[in-house]
Amino acid sequence: MEEVRVFMAIRYKVDIMAKLKEKGYSSTKIREEKLIGQSYLQQLRHGELVSWKTLDTICTLLDCQPGDLLEYVREAPSDR
Repeated sequence: MEEVRVFMAIRYKVDIMAKLKEKGYSSTKIREEKLIGQSYLQQLRHGELVSWKTLDTICTLLDCQPGDLLEYVREAPSDR
């Protein structure tokens, strides 16, 4: 998995695309069934955070909670 990007100290704990694939949701299937838009899939591939609606869809597909996917990483004072 690529380095996880950090945005406002929130980052993915897991590779979302890999988890979706494990559950049988390939990029093609997701696009064909219009579950997640292409631009959001691209954001996920690059480790960028997506909308709450997309996160809700991902949690539904993976049968998980947002906390299973995201984590808060406190920045050290020198990192700010």
